[in-house]
Amino acid sequence: MVWLGLLGLILLLLVLRQSLVLVLAVATAYIHLFVAKSEIEFLIQDFWFTVDREVLLSIPLFMLAGNIMSRGSIAKRLIGFMSAFTSPFPGGLGIACVLSCAAFAAINGSSIVTMMAIGSVMYPALLAKGYSQSFALGAIASAGTLGIIIPPSIPLILYGIMTERDISKLFIAGIGPGLLLTAMFCAYAVTVNFRMPRIAFDLGEAARSFFGGVFALALPFIMIGGIYGGVFSPTEAGAVSLAYALFIEFFIHEDEHAKPVPAGAGPFARVRHYLASREMSLRTLKDVILETTRLLAILLPLLCVAGSLNTILDHSGTPKQMVQVLAGAIQDRWAMMIAINLLLLVVGCLMDVGSAILILAPLLEPLAVAKGFDPIHFGIIMIANLEIGYLTPPVGLNLIVAMAAFKASFGTVVRSVIPFVAIMLVWLCVVIVYPTLSLALVAR
Repeated sequence: MVWLGLLGLILLLLVLRQSLVLVLAVATAYIHLFVAKSEIEFLIQDFWFTVDREVLLSIPLFMLAGNIMSRGSIAKRLIGFMSAFTSPFPGGLGIACVLSCAAFAAINGSSIVTMMAIGSVMYPALLAKGYSQSFALGAIASAGTLGIIIPPSIPLILYGIMTERDISKLFIAGIGPGLLLTAMFCAYAVTVNFRMPRIAFDLGEAARSFFGGVFALALPFIMIGGIYGGVFSPTEAGAVSLAYALFIEFFIHEDEHAKPVPAGAGPFARVRHYLASREMSLRTLKDVILETTRLLAILLPLLCVAGSLNTILDHSGTPKQMVQVLAGAIQDRWAMMIAINLLLLVVGCLMDVGSAILILAPLLEPLAVAKGFDPIHFGIIMIANLEIGYLTPPVGLNLIVAMAAFKASFGTVVRSVIPFVAIMLVWLCVVIVYPTLSLALVAR
């Protein structure tokens, strides 16, 4: 009767169209009171213990850094550099789109930020050069998902927090699969656009684009090299990313349309002119901080509730019992992995990535480990499954954002990503079958 009461309460809240945070909070409080026979004040303690972790600081740092880069000129300069070097190849601008998304993903950690920053420049450019709308939409929406597998990745941070795995190792494990998917997307861009006109390589333009974007290009190598070399932790990497982005936008990158300083201007006028000529203004920075704060106001309560639910389930022994039952019911390790992947693909269609990780990661990882799969490898498998969920209706976040940002119908966007989803399913199989792809750099 207790569990039926919980189910009824959840269904009632869903019928009333309450937010996922409220549904989870009420469900967690119900479990505390009526299942675990605990006190309600322990719920608040769990909230605090969940957020009282140093590694959690990396999430707002990476989010703020990514938003600063998307509002500034880093994305445009990355695109200019990639386009200059890929223009001689078939489908060169399509390749540049994919590579720009991969590079931008390696410095901000967010799929949506990557898609919007690169897509706002690349989508009209692709259409102007004669690329089909279907390819342009599909490439931008799909390559944007590279933001959750290429480190630093906010979903990988969430997975590490919920399963208590080393986030640095998860970051490094994402490099191989991320590069493979990037290469597969580039190969597809070449194949479907093989007859598109090519542009001869211009050494002068390539040099200008390189020097214009060299500071932006250095950041992925600083981030990945620093984490891999043990120079800084994932949290410190977030701080480095933010400081570097602020430094570039305020002291390096100048607005190409800025007017020269007036002759005879005084020192205060020169300071005002300098600030006005930067790619990032103080007013824009304020807006970016407020936008990031609003996003965190959605994420952190959800993380608190999920952490509390995870704690009470762990104390009750429910996950261990579930592992024992399912491990006994499905003897073959590959049958278990197939079942988990099918579940994650379905979940990816119905839930956002963050919610799926917070709820399912602590439950599914023990199942995979019980069948002999490496926990770091399984983390990459789970993120890879949920990455596909960004492109599958009805809750595919990239589909919804692309529809709104590029003013296309939902059906048009869905049809455009079908070939890319097929590529990602093949890629997922490779990631599952060949754990070395994920674990080679982790030295496991």
